[in-house]
Amino acid sequence: MLINSEPISEDLGHLVLRVSAGGTMFWQHGWPKLMSFAERADSFTDPFGLGSTFSLILILIAEVLCAALVVLGLWTRAAVIPLIIGMAVVVFMVKGDADFKEKELAMIYLCAFIAILFTGSGRYAVDRIKFG
Repeated sequence: MLINSEPISEDLGHLVLRVSAGGTMFWQHGWPKLMSFAERADSFTDPFGLGSTFSLILILIAEVLCAALVVLGLWTRAAVIPLIIGMAVVVFMVKGDADFKEKELAMIYLCAFIAILFTGSGRYAVDRIKFG
């Protein structure tokens, strides 16, 4: 009886993509923003006119909470949507007129999160744990 016909290498690829993209987003971008929230709250980029503090809270939800969910493989496809939106805002609005090298990292994250949206979390994810 075949339980899962997908090769293990494909699931390992999903795991590496999730942990690398979600983990670096959390650790290199979300966590530093969270730790310096008070200093950044009044001067954070506000591309939609919602207020600097609210814009910072929105990106923190994506870069901390959603990135952690992506790493765990918990509600993965839903969790990448705020990350995709956040990175699209950076690429096309915040750094829209900048040289490509200035927005390259955000573009790489954007592509990685779009790939995760299409492929899902893979076999090695909290969502796939079966109890009982």
